[in-house]
Amino acid sequence: MVTDEQRDDGASGTVAEAIAAVGPRLRALRGRKDLGLAAVARRTGISVSTLSRLESGGRRPTLELVLPLAEMYGTTLDDLVRSARPADPRVRRPQFAVGARLVQPLSWNRAGRSTYRIHVPGHDTRVELQRHEGHEWLFVLSGRLRLVIDEDDTVLEAGEAAEFSTLRGHWFGSTGDGPVDVISLFSSEGEKVHVRSYEDEDEDEDQGEDGDEERGGGAPEGAETAPAGGADRA
Repeated sequence: MVTDEQRDDGASGTVAEAIAAVGPRLRALRGRKDLGLAAVARRTGISVSTLSRLESGGRRPTLELVLPLAEMYGTTLDDLVRSARPADPRVRRPQFAVGARLVQPLSWNRAGRSTYRIHVPGHDTRVELQRHEGHEWLFVLSGRLRLVIDEDDTVLEAGEAAEFSTLRGHWFGSTGDGPVDVISLFSSEGEKVHVRSYEDEDEDEDQGEDGDEERGGGAPEGAETAPAGGADRA
């Protein structure tokens, strides 16, 4: 049973742990900046004694105290007050449909990069080339994937991967033999998801310093594309 006194002192469980962790985090941030308490006091207007008690846990952190410190240290309130217990690492994003395909987000789409699992039904065979900025990397989990890039028409078996610039005309879907499950890594910023091989390294050595062309294991360059062979992403 939690008493009223315990609630007044900061509640129990993860809330109390998060509050208790603020002081050590502030002290660590100040140490990284190589600042004394007096220097922080001058920049924030918070007294040296208050800063000292905050860092030692003798003063309860409040928004009025923590906000100017977070701004000065270049961090966020979330980082300062996050729970001491590890957060649930699972990505919980709803599955959605793109035409006949089912797309399951596997990442939080940070920094213009995203990861999807795509289920392509067996009847999804109509080729419709699309072009847009980005670079895509595909890995076939099951089934047989037909990948068309401009005039190139390739079939990928389960366990095979491909990467390509989405500035080129591209489409992927079923060969008609049955459904396909694919992992798609996409970057809208044009940054390659580059999986180097021993052959790549040998080619780099042969090319020497005069080679200007970045290699992608035989795949064209660019950035990653929409999860359904060029369809818009959510």
